[in-house]
Amino acid sequence: MSDAAPISWDHLKSRQPTDADRAALQTELVARARAVRQDGWADHRTEWSPSEVAGVAYLLQDTEVLEEIGEQEGSVLTVFAGNLYGFNGARKDIEAGLVGTQAWFDAARAALGS
Repeated sequence: MSDAAPISWDHLKSRQPTDADRAALQTELVARARAVRQDGWADHRTEWSPSEVAGVAYLLQDTEVLEEIGEQEGSVLTVFAGNLYGFNGARKDIEAGLVGTQAWFDAARAALGS
């Protein structure tokens, strides 16, 4: 388990992300995943926030890294729901089973390619 602070999304309660925000986040996450594929995790894990590491690990389906940092699929999806939809939108997506957030990650995986 990591000594890193738990992921928090309290700062997102009043923010309402746009489609452009979601697209920019996806572009950034895919770029980071490509960097990990090219360089490995060593440098990036110390450069990025815990939620960024968790998001990239989830995108790459790297369960080993998720376990090392003490995160599970549900917690990563919940945090990203807040990033994608803001507090109220995230609550709706959580109640629906995080289908919107999972679809967003599926699209990011498609953009990443194999």
